[in-house]
Amino acid sequence: MTLKDLNIDNSWTLFLDRDGVINKKLEDDYVKHTTEFEFIDGVLNALRILNPIFKTIVVVTNQQCIGKRIIFPEDLDLIHQNMLYEINYLKGRIDKIYYSPYLAIENHPTRKPGIGMALQALQDFPHIDFSKSIMVGDSMSDMEFGRNAGMKTVYIHQEAKLDERIDFNFKSLIYFAHSLTQ
Repeated sequence: MTLKDLNIDNSWTLFLDRDGVINKKLEDDYVKHTTEFEFIDGVLNALRILNPIFKTIVVVTNQQCIGKRIIFPEDLDLIHQNMLYEINYLKGRIDKIYYSPYLAIENHPTRKPGIGMALQALQDFPHIDFSKSIMVGDSMSDMEFGRNAGMKTVYIHQEAKLDERIDFNFKSLIYFAHSLTQ
């Protein structure tokens, strides 16, 4: 199966993880300030390409740095405001950002791989159909989230991985975006 076989049109929804998909992941650390947030090469162009393809584009991100009291929700909001400003300025689009501030050990339903953030998105955007949705992430937790909600999954990593939870592999978001337009 290829992405073309899915017949993706403007009724589809795109779910994106943040760290490792949109911005560079900090090794054994968290993005705590806007100065630490750095877009991955090609992401802004990818979001511009993806803008007209998908009806809804949302970010779903685990942010246990809040639960660990490393940053406050207001800090995360500022990081996200700056991120959205850059994306919108360059003609990309993200309709809403959902985050789970809970610790991994809390096993909260909004924390991926739980589908709480997908259900929040469905409440905000009732037209979302999970069978016409794609989850793009860089971890198995992201892939499980997509599978648990009934979505197609795209694994972003330099090395392709064979796993039943992964439908498609791409090196980065820009490779994924280009695959939809060729």
